[in-house]
Amino acid sequence: MNILFIEDDLIETMKFQRTLSKMESKHVLTEAKNGEEALEILQSGKMLPDIILLDLNMPRMNGIEFLGILKSHPKIKYLPTIVLTTSENRDDLLECYKIGIAGYIIKPLKYEDYETKLKTVLEYWNINELVKA
Repeated sequence: MNILFIEDDLIETMKFQRTLSKMESKHVLTEAKNGEEALEILQSGKMLPDIILLDLNMPRMNGIEFLGILKSHPKIKYLPTIVLTTSENRDDLLECYKIGIAGYIIKPLKYEDYETKLKTVLEYWNINELVKA
Protein backbone atom coordinates (compact mmCIF):
# COMPACT_ATOMS: atom_id res chain seq x y z
CA MET A 1 0.00 0.00 0.00
CA ASN A 2 1.26 3.48 -0.87
CA ILE A 3 1.00 5.93 2.03
CA LEU A 4 1.42 9.69 1.94
CA PHE A 5 2.33 10.87 5.44
CA ILE A 6 2.01 14.62 5.97
CA GLU A 7 3.69 15.69 9.21
CA ASP A 8 6.03 18.54 10.15
CA ASP A 9 7.28 17.08 13.44
CA LEU A 10 10.41 14.92 13.09
CA ILE A 11 9.67 12.89 16.25
CA GLU A 12 6.16 12.04 15.00
CA THR A 13 7.63 11.02 11.65
CA MET A 14 10.14 8.75 13.38
CA LYS A 15 7.35 7.17 15.46
CA PHE A 16 5.38 6.47 12.30
CA GLN A 17 8.40 5.00 10.50
CA ARG A 18 9.12 2.79 13.52
CA THR A 19 5.52 1.56 13.59
CA LEU A 20 5.61 0.76 9.87
CA SER A 21 8.87 -1.15 10.21
CA LYS A 22 7.26 -3.48 12.77
CA MET A 23 4.39 -4.46 10.49
CA GLU A 24 4.32 -7.68 8.49
CA SER A 25 2.90 -5.95 5.41
CA LYS A 26 5.40 -3.71 3.71
CA HIS A 27 4.18 -0.30 2.66
CA VAL A 28 5.67 2.37 0.43
CA LEU A 29 5.98 5.60 2.40
CA THR A 30 6.15 9.09 0.93
CA GLU A 31 6.60 11.95 3.36
CA ALA A 32 5.68 15.62 3.15
CA LYS A 33 6.43 18.22 5.80
CA ASN A 34 3.38 20.40 5.06
CA GLY A 35 0.29 20.70 2.89
CA GLU A 36 2.04 22.60 0.11
CA GLU A 37 4.69 19.91 -0.28
CA ALA A 38 1.99 17.22 -0.25
CA LEU A 39 0.01 18.95 -3.00
CA GLU A 40 3.15 19.17 -5.14
CA ILE A 41 3.66 15.42 -4.71
CA LEU A 42 0.02 14.65 -5.55
CA GLN A 43 -0.13 16.98 -8.56
CA SER A 44 3.15 15.70 -10.00
CA GLY A 45 1.28 12.57 -11.09
CA LYS A 46 4.28 10.37 -10.26
CA MET A 47 2.61 8.57 -7.38
CA LEU A 48 -0.90 8.51 -6.05
CA PRO A 49 -1.16 7.12 -2.55
CA ASP A 50 -3.72 4.57 -1.46
CA ILE A 51 -4.24 6.58 1.73
CA ILE A 52 -3.14 9.90 3.19
CA LEU A 53 -2.31 10.38 6.87
CA LEU A 54 -2.49 14.06 7.73
CA ASP A 55 -1.50 16.19 10.71
CA LEU A 56 -3.64 19.28 11.27
CA ASN A 57 -1.20 21.65 12.96
CA MET A 58 1.48 22.47 10.40
CA PRO A 59 3.20 25.64 9.20
CA ARG A 60 2.54 27.30 5.83
CA MET A 61 -0.66 25.34 5.14
CA ASN A 62 -2.51 23.60 7.92
CA GLY A 63 -4.36 20.32 7.53
CA ILE A 64 -7.81 21.85 7.11
CA GLU A 65 -6.58 24.15 4.35
CA PHE A 66 -4.93 21.15 2.66
CA LEU A 67 -8.17 19.14 2.90
CA GLY A 68 -10.16 21.96 1.30
CA ILE A 69 -7.84 22.01 -1.71
CA LEU A 70 -7.57 18.22 -1.92
CA LYS A 71 -11.33 17.66 -1.87
CA SER A 72 -11.95 20.30 -4.56
CA HIS A 73 -9.53 18.61 -7.01
CA PRO A 74 -11.36 16.28 -9.44
CA LYS A 75 -8.61 13.65 -9.76
CA ILE A 76 -7.45 13.29 -6.16
CA LYS A 77 -10.52 14.17 -4.09
CA TYR A 78 -11.42 10.52 -3.53
CA LEU A 79 -8.15 9.58 -1.85
CA PRO A 80 -8.97 8.35 1.66
CA THR A 81 -7.55 10.85 4.11
CA ILE A 82 -7.15 10.09 7.79
CA VAL A 83 -6.38 12.94 10.16
CA LEU A 84 -3.70 12.02 12.71
CA THR A 85 -3.52 14.84 15.22
CA THR A 86 -3.14 15.95 18.82
CA SER A 87 -6.14 18.27 18.42
CA GLU A 88 -9.12 17.26 20.52
CA ASN A 89 -10.95 20.38 19.36
CA ARG A 90 -14.50 19.37 18.42
CA ASP A 91 -14.69 22.16 15.82
CA ASP A 92 -11.62 20.73 14.04
CA LEU A 93 -13.13 17.25 14.08
CA LEU A 94 -16.49 18.41 12.69
CA GLU A 95 -14.87 20.61 10.04
CA CYS A 96 -12.70 17.73 8.85
CA TYR A 97 -15.67 15.40 8.53
CA LYS A 98 -17.65 18.11 6.69
CA ILE A 99 -14.83 18.38 4.17
CA GLY A 100 -14.81 14.61 3.69
CA ILE A 101 -12.17 12.74 5.67
CA ALA A 102 -12.14 8.97 6.14
CA GLY A 103 -11.14 9.09 9.81
CA TYR A 104 -9.92 11.23 12.70
CA ILE A 105 -7.38 9.78 15.11
CA ILE A 106 -6.03 11.55 18.17
CA LYS A 107 -2.37 10.72 18.73
CA PRO A 108 -2.00 9.00 22.11
CA LEU A 109 0.87 9.93 24.40
CA LYS A 110 2.10 6.36 24.98
CA TYR A 111 3.99 4.87 22.04
CA GLU A 112 2.36 1.45 22.54
CA ASP A 113 -1.11 3.01 22.16
CA TYR A 114 0.05 4.95 19.10
CA GLU A 115 1.40 1.78 17.52
CA THR A 116 -1.83 -0.14 18.21
CA LYS A 117 -4.00 2.59 16.67
CA LEU A 118 -1.83 2.98 13.59
CA LYS A 119 -1.55 -0.74 12.95
CA THR A 120 -5.34 -1.05 13.16
CA VAL A 121 -5.87 1.79 10.68
CA LEU A 122 -3.30 0.47 8.21
CA GLU A 123 -4.59 -3.10 8.42
CA TYR A 124 -8.13 -1.86 7.73
CA TRP A 125 -7.12 0.19 4.69
CA ASN A 126 -4.92 -2.61 3.43
CA ILE A 127 -7.98 -4.84 3.00
CA ASN A 128 -10.43 -2.11 2.01
CA GLU A 129 -11.82 -2.49 -1.51
CA LEU A 130 -11.33 1.21 -2.35
CA VAL A 131 -7.56 0.75 -2.04
CA LYS A 132 -7.72 -2.25 -4.38
CA ALA A 133 -9.71 -0.30 -7.00
